Amino acid sequence: MTNGSLFWVIGGEFGSMNFHKLVEGSAQVQGPFKSRKEAEDAWREVSEQNRHRGNVRFSIVEEPQRAAG
Repeated sequence: MTNGSLFWVIGGEFGSMNFHKLVEGSAQVQGPFKSRKEAEDAWREVSEQNRHRGNVRFSIVEEPQRAAG
């Protein structure tokens, strides 16, 4: 467990191998996850499902805990 941050797995199919722009309608978001380990497990699974597709990429993004008040 971390300091209250949330983790997301984001990605999808990109229009080219420079990975600058997602193909419309291909975006995927998973989460939030309460630990980086949970997010890594989800990332590993979705990456493995798409490993035969060279223009598909996923990343883990951390959302820091928001300050109260």
